[in-house]
Amino acid sequence: MKKFLRYLGLGLLSTFLTATPGLGAERISFYYPPFGEFSLSVDSLETFAKEGKIDEDFSFYASRATPLQLAQLRDLLQQRFNVTPTLVSQLTYAPVGEEIVQQLGELLLTESRKNGFYAIRASLILAAADPQGLTVVNLLRKFPSNTIRVNFTQVLRSVDDLSQLIKKKDEVFASLQKEAIAEAATSKIDFSKQPDLRSPGKFQWHKKSFELNDTSRDRRLPVDIYLPEAGSQSQEKAPFPLVVISHGLASDRFSFVYLAEHLASYGFAVAVLEHPGSNAKRFQQYFAGLAGPPQPAEFINRPLDIKYLLDELQRLEKSDPTLQGKLNFQQVGAIGQSFGGYTVLTLAGAKINFNQLRQDCNPNYSSFNLSLLLQCEASKLPAKNYELNDDRIKAIIAINPIDSLVLGQSGIGEIKMPVMLVAGSQDIFAPPVFEQIRPFTWLSDPNKYLALIENATHFSAIAEPTSGNGALPVPPALLGPDSAPVYSYLNALSVAFLETHLLNRPEYRSYLQPSYAIFISKESLNLSILQSLSVNEFNQIWSGPTPQVSKPSNPQPTPTPR
Repeated sequence: MKKFLRYLGLGLLSTFLTATPGLGAERISFYYPPFGEFSLSVDSLETFAKEGKIDEDFSFYASRATPLQLAQLRDLLQQRFNVTPTLVSQLTYAPVGEEIVQQLGELLLTESRKNGFYAIRASLILAAADPQGLTVVNLLRKFPSNTIRVNFTQVLRSVDDLSQLIKKKDEVFASLQKEAIAEAATSKIDFSKQPDLRSPGKFQWHKKSFELNDTSRDRRLPVDIYLPEAGSQSQEKAPFPLVVISHGLASDRFSFVYLAEHLASYGFAVAVLEHPGSNAKRFQQYFAGLAGPPQPAEFINRPLDIKYLLDELQRLEKSDPTLQGKLNFQQVGAIGQSFGGYTVLTLAGAKINFNQLRQDCNPNYSSFNLSLLLQCEASKLPAKNYELNDDRIKAIIAINPIDSLVLGQSGIGEIKMPVMLVAGSQDIFAPPVFEQIRPFTWLSDPNKYLALIENATHFSAIAEPTSGNGALPVPPALLGPDSAPVYSYLNALSVAFLETHLLNRPEYRSYLQPSYAIFISKESLNLSILQSLSVNEFNQIWSGPTPQVSKPSNPQPTPTPR
C-alpha cells in the first residue's frame, strides 16, 4: 500500500503529465484493483499551478509527496513548451511519433476506456495552437473527453520496469568504473609531466567551405575542410592524415567545430559534411510543413555520402591548388555521433542485420530504448547486401552510436579495425548499456576502447548552435551538466586514438589507458576507459533479463500514417 500511494503521488503525475494532452478533461481517473477508483480534478491541478494552493481534492495526493517534489511538480505544470502546432503535427504524424503516441495511448485512455492515441494527438496540436501555449494544464483542457482514464496497472508496471532498468544500468556503470579504477592503480605514468592533449597543438590551420553535388542520388553536401598549414611551428609536412566527421540526426556540420579545430591544430585535415536527408535544415523544413520526414534510405545514404566525399576529395586533390598534395588518403579516420555513430560503424564494415530487424521490429514490441524506434525504420528497406564499407578508412570513433538492432552482434562483429565507443550514463536516446557497452563486447579487433562519461547525456558532446536555435526543441533538463569537460575529453582522446592507430605512433598509447581518464576527469562528469570486456563478463554484470514494456492484450489498432 505504501508503494502504491508513493506512485500515486508525484511519481505518477510526473510520469504521464509531461505528455498528457487535454479539449475538456475535467478529471483524471485511476482504477487500480483491489483499491478501487481514484480521481483528481483538473481544476485542482490548475489552482495548484497558478496559486500554489492545495485544495481538498488534491490534498490526498499532495500529502504523499515531499515539499521538493511538490515544487518540482508546480514548476512542471507552469512550464510552457515553445512549439508550434505545425511542429507538433509533423512529429505526431510521422511513423516514429505515431508509435510513441500509440504507446502512450495504452496508458492514457479515453472516457470509454479506449486507446487515447487520437485524443492525445489532437489535444497536443490544439494546446500548441492555443494563445496560452502548450502547458500540462492546457493539454488537459484540450483533451476531447470529460475524463482521462489512466491504465494504472500498466503505468505501475512501466514505472517498476523503468526503475529496475535504471538500477541495472547504474550497477553496470559502477562495476565498469570500479574495474577501470583498479586498472589505473597499477600505472606509473605521471601525466602532469606529459604533453596535455586537451590543449591545442602547434599547427595553424584554415577552413575551406564548398558544396558537393552527387547527381546520381540528388544529394547536395555542404562541406567544411579544416586544413593544417605546412610550415607551421611543427616540422611535419603535408600530406596530412584525413579525418571525416558525421553529425547526428537533426544536427549539422557545426556540431563538432571544436573537435575539428582541435584535430587540425595537431596536423589532421578534417572534413565535416552535412547529410541533407537528416540534417538540421531538413528537420526545420519538415517541422514547417515544407518537406517530408527523413526516409529509411538515410541508413544507406549517410555512409554513401562519406564515400562520395572521399571520392570527390581524391579528385579535387589532383586539380584544386588549395588541396593539391595536402591530403593523405592512406591515413583516413572517421568520427560520428548518434546516427553519425551508426554511419561510421557501417563504413568500418558493419552490415545491416535485416534478419534481426525482421524478428524484433513488430507491432507488439516495445522497450525503454528510444533509439529502436529509429533503428526499426531500416526494416522498411529492401533486404540486400549493401556495400557501405570503405577500405580507405582505417580507424573510427563512434560517440553515442545507435547500433544494437540495426547492426546487431553479427554486424558489429564484421568490423576489423581499431574502434573507440563513447557512452554517457544519462543518455536516454541511445541508452549506453544496450547501444555502446554491450556492442563493445561484440567488437573482435583487439584495439578497441570504451570511454564512459558519468552524467553525460546524448547532447553532451554536441556544441550548442551558434544561432541559439537548434532544429529540435530539447528541454534544458535533457542537456545535462556543462559540456566543457566532455569537449576536452573528446579532444584529448581523439588525438591519442588517431595518433596511435591511424599514424602508428605508440608513444600516444599511454593516453588511452584508464589512468589518463582519471587524470583528466572532472568530478561531475567522471571519465573511465576500458580496453576489454567479454560477452560473458558483461552478462555476469547484467545478470538478468532486459526489462521491457509489454503491450496490453487486444490493443487498439495502430492508426494508419497520413
